[in-house]
Amino acid sequence: MAGDLSTAIELSDGGDLQASFVPGAGMICCSLRHRGQELLAQNSGVDAYAAEGRTMGIPLLYPWANRLAGFEYEVASRKVAVPHDPSRIAVDERGLPIHGVIGGRMPWEPAAAPAGEARSLAARLSWSEARPELFEVFPFRHDLVYEARMDDGRLEIELTVHASGEDRVPLAFGFHPYLCLPGVPRERWLIELPAMRALAVDAQQIPTGSAREQGRQRFELADRVFDDGFDGVAEPAAFAACAADRAIRLELIEGYPCGQVFAPAGGQFICFEPMTAPANALRSGTGLRLLEPGGRFRARFSVGVADRPSS
Repeated sequence: MAGDLSTAIELSDGGDLQASFVPGAGMICCSLRHRGQELLAQNSGVDAYAAEGRTMGIPLLYPWANRLAGFEYEVASRKVAVPHDPSRIAVDERGLPIHGVIGGRMPWEPAAAPAGEARSLAARLSWSEARPELFEVFPFRHDLVYEARMDDGRLEIELTVHASGEDRVPLAFGFHPYLCLPGVPRERWLIELPAMRALAVDAQQIPTGSAREQGRQRFELADRVFDDGFDGVAEPAAFAACAADRAIRLELIEGYPCGQVFAPAGGQFICFEPMTAPANALRSGTGLRLLEPGGRFRARFSVGVADRPSS
């Protein structure tokens, strides 16, 4: 069951940028508006995300980002069978589990609900046997703190993991920002990607272990399509989409050495996805970090919006 979807927390930078978050839908950032124009693809909306995992806005993908190659994994001497439960776990078109626990099943508790428009928010989630619907999927005791801040045309999102029990906690989460540039066809969007390593994948979009170096790129999106994974991302690293008089810049600030670029045919959006590990890391172990008991891990990225200088 999804949480309360009627309550949203509104943030503002005090100027042209506003954002909306829904704690009852997995703390999703469901809207990011610049001068009143929406910059996040709405797709099927918040209700479908909370109930079925149909992503939109800026959702947190937890405890793993993108897909696993199967419903079992073994990490830190734990063998885990992911439940075949469509109310908790969405599947991709190939039937593979994708994006971790569906957002509406993660009961975030706002640390303090700001009154009216604010510049920041914080929420907490405890992951333990007390929540068996979560613990069956990812049986590692830990606490999460989600923080968002707005300032000077920029939204920053931070997630902190605290290994609060005796478990080593795998770090394989990510976010999935659906960015769009209103009023300009995607064919005319100018895309900028940082230097990183492109991961080879199999027919199920699972990394094979091979990779190639890729330098910085700058190109018009035109009719190009992407569902591409990367590692070797520097810290910090910037991705950008620009069109007409507006530029959206997504910066991986800390904790995200991997990413995904997603721009399907016909989609009026592009996703630059911060990831703490490559897709399928819970099964392959490739690039997977384990947080030791008592340790804390922080990951941060930002979405900035600005006027694009005339050329």
